[in-house]
Amino acid sequence: MESGVVLETNLEGLGDLRRGKVRDIYELGDRLFIVATDRISAFDVVLPDGIPMKGKVLTKLSEFWFDLTADLTPNHLITTQVSEMGNVAAKHSELLDSRTMMTKKAEVIAVECVVRGYLAGSGWREYEEKGTVCGVPLPRGLREAEEVPEPIFTPATKAQEGHDVNISFDEAAAIAGRDVMGEVRKRAINVYERAREYARERGIIICDTKMEWGFVNGELTLVDELLTPDSSRFWPMDEYDPGKAQPSFDKQFVRDYLESISWDKEPPAPRLPEEVVRKTSEKYAEAYRRLAGKDLSA
Repeated sequence: MESGVVLETNLEGLGDLRRGKVRDIYELGDRLFIVATDRISAFDVVLPDGIPMKGKVLTKLSEFWFDLTADLTPNHLITTQVSEMGNVAAKHSELLDSRTMMTKKAEVIAVECVVRGYLAGSGWREYEEKGTVCGVPLPRGLREAEEVPEPIFTPATKAQEGHDVNISFDEAAAIAGRDVMGEVRKRAINVYERAREYARERGIIICDTKMEWGFVNGELTLVDELLTPDSSRFWPMDEYDPGKAQPSFDKQFVRDYLESISWDKEPPAPRLPEEVVRKTSEKYAEAYRRLAGKDLSA
């Protein structure tokens, strides 16, 4: 921990540890302790600088959305209250507080499940070239950042290294089963639509979002994080201007900086200027404040 930024954890007694790009995940029996650090990745490379408060935003915002969509699908969250996580967690309460989810352990489906409501990123690039997004045909003449007629489900491979690759629904069905992917598609779109309407009332456009699904005791369950600035594109509605890239409340700000210095997107990643770190932290905190209706300290 440095200057209040948590880059990694090593917590005794909390179970077997594995590290993702952003999270440290401890496995203890049929429970996971998912600790959101302040690490940030861009172009699938973890950067050397952390973003203050980022892990707390990811945890508290995921908790918020899991609660808001609980009637649409089961999710894996048990609690974010360290006092409810048992004696082992209590020993590390200062570090775990506000950045940890205790969850049910799931058998995760090996497909990234993306829902897009607007044209951006790799979806926009494919549309420009082919008029489709992940093979789904769209009307001609749409502009960058324009809303699509209805949300589309666009799966991708879960790459252990390098970039995820967009695939068709049929390819996803070959991985996880057609019936399973059909149900995932339905639920994912329902979750996105619920969140999109809620966010619009609070001045935020949810362009797209990535979800993960799995099975807990045979039941299809929403897992991992949900609708955070790491897994979604959030745009301020009062600045929305289709036909170009949009300002955002997510880590696009960091990506744009890295593009501006012509980094080759290969490790090691460059250091971030203090101004980029500060503004990114502010964007994450503002996204939480607008959506949850309260500050991080609340």
